[in-house]
Amino acid sequence: MYDIIIIGAGASGLIAASQLKNQKICIIDKNQKIGSKIKVSGGGKCNITNEYLNSEYFDGNQDFITKTFSQFDNISLLKFLKINNLKTTLNEKIVKGTYFCNSSDEVISMFLMLTKHCEFLLDCEVLDVEYEHNEYLIKTSKKTLKCKKLIVSTGGLSYPILGATDIGYKIGQKFGHSIVKQNPALVGFTVQKDQFWFKELSGLSMNARVTIGNKTLKGSLLFTHKGCSGPVILSTSLYWVKGQISIDFSPEKDSYLPKRFKQAVKDMDINIHDYQMSPAGNFGYTKAEVTRGGISVDEINFNFESKIQKNLFFIGEVLDVTGELGGYNFQWAFSSGYVCGTKLNKS
Repeated sequence: MYDIIIIGAGASGLIAASQLKNQKICIIDKNQKIGSKIKVSGGGKCNITNEYLNSEYFDGNQDFITKTFSQFDNISLLKFLKINNLKTTLNEKIVKGTYFCNSSDEVISMFLMLTKHCEFLLDCEVLDVEYEHNEYLIKTSKKTLKCKKLIVSTGGLSYPILGATDIGYKIGQKFGHSIVKQNPALVGFTVQKDQFWFKELSGLSMNARVTIGNKTLKGSLLFTHKGCSGPVILSTSLYWVKGQISIDFSPEKDSYLPKRFKQAVKDMDINIHDYQMSPAGNFGYTKAEVTRGGISVDEINFNFESKIQKNLFFIGEVLDVTGELGGYNFQWAFSSGYVCGTKLNKS
């Protein structure tokens, strides 16, 4: 019998575990090693947070996000990393204000040190969870475990190659939680026939401003053989479900338009400052960096415990909170995990 079982050895689960002291803890993960998503993030350098942290860079319940960051924000995270001898660097090449680590491996090594008091059950899939006699039964591909409190930090559906599954949503549903429809996010767009000219420009990158609803995003746009991608499109995809977006291909007064672009549009009657298009779709979960949607935070307390089921906690990407590109999603994972872990430790 464990005091606490954590399902998922990613950013949120690991930082939660690091705060839980003097308790018998087990962390279960489908992968053979911990932190598989940390490992591949930011080109192996882990884009860990952003200087400009604010709920407006997130899709989700703004009050809930703000309340969470008021307890553990970007400054708190950078301090936490510094105390644990991890150096961070501000690198604004891709997205303004993004902090990176020297390497993702350093982040994983730090968490291996901070979770020495925990038992790990790796290369193990959770099949089902039941609750009886005030304890949880976690049925896995290896054995059945028991615990008093359960933390679900299973992430979303993106990166299926890294073992992503829908088990977190299934656990939520089983205990009566509402699930906000999931969609791939931070992902490129496929295009309609009217935009097939994008494909001729495959590999070309240029600065653009994209407007979607009441959001305006700036950054680099990349033309691809499937449609378009690049930082500004990835962040736009967070807010797009269907319908039109507007692209300004020359957002600055002195913007330099690449020769290939000018050649491609010279015989077309288009407004390069307000090019209206409706994406056909996106590149899907295999290319998406995160999952939009998930367990509704309306049914989650500020300590990340379920309002419906006692001693059941949800943290990280499994919740219906998703950030734009630039370290925001790691910050959410770390903030939610830290708050949950510290509150549980006090209780």
